[in-house]
Amino acid sequence: MKTKIAENIKFYRKQLNMTQDELAAKLCSKKSLICNYERGYSTPDIYTLCRLAKIFDVTLDELVEYEIND
Repeated sequence: MKTKIAENIKFYRKQLNMTQDELAAKLCSKKSLICNYERGYSTPDIYTLCRLAKIFDVTLDELVEYEIND
């Protein structure tokens, strides 16, 4: 299974004209963590994914968007 979480976080953040710093502030986090999410170095936990979906006003499915590779 390949997820597009990293790409989607960056895409939706940019759709809102939000900087990594601004998103980090909304999550009470650090810019470096947002950077790691967007580069795919780390993946947000389910709680953070739910918060991101709410910030971006998208469903969790839209945020996670995955493909099953057989």
